Parts: sequence; structure tokens; C-alpha cells
Amino acid sequence: MEPLIVDGGKGSVDLRPDGVIHLIWEPKVRIELQDAEAAMAAVNRIAGGASYPMLVDMATTEDVTRAARSVFSIPCAANRIALLGASPVDRIIANFFLGVHIPPCPTRFFTSRTESMKWLQSGN
Repeated sequence: MEPLIVDGGKGSVDLRPDGVIHLIWEPKVRIELQDAEAAMAAVNRIAGGASYPMLVDMATTEDVTRAARSVFSIPCAANRIALLGASPVDRIIANFFLGVHIPPCPTRFFTSRTESMKWLQSGN
């Protein structure tokens, strides 16, 4: 299946051959309510009624609004979520989300793609 472009063009969603949904946000985006809703709709659409682990590539994301963060607390097709970032700002955004909202499934922040994939595929 081809990757889906999130409505608004700020990201894309793909179901990888290894069974991991990959949500990639474009660099330096500000994720607002409508972007979060569109991304979750794309995740659910690509999953086709099943659930999968999900890698969220948020490296260099500029900001996530409060309204968008609340959308990410709603259950979707992801059964565990690895937030992959690269900078201290990414870590702050992720930790703020994890500290304020209850994620709908096990969720962790990583700076290593290898470690995030190990965790996603381990099921632990």
C-alpha cells in the first residue's frame, strides 16, 4: 500500500512490511487540532480495522498545540507507540504530552530508531 499523505500535507502514514505503522511529521511543523485529527484518521484508515505498533517520527517538530495533544490521547489503531525524536525540544514535547495526557496504549520516547523498533516489536 502506498503511504497516505495526512490531510493538510504536514505528514504521511505508511504500513511498513514489518507490520509497523510509521507516522512521519514534516520538519518544523506546528501540529494543530486538524492536523492531529487528520493523522489519526490516516492511521486508522491504513490499519484497516487491525491494530499495529506505531512509530511516530517527530524529529524537528516545532510545536504541538494543546488541542492536538488531546487528540493523541484518543485510542486509535496503534497498540503501542514509540515517539522518535532527535533533539532536546523533541524530548520536552514528548515528556510534556506523556506527563499531562494518558496515552491510549503503552507509549515511550526514543532518540534511537533501532531502540524504538526493538521496543515496538518486543511487545513488552
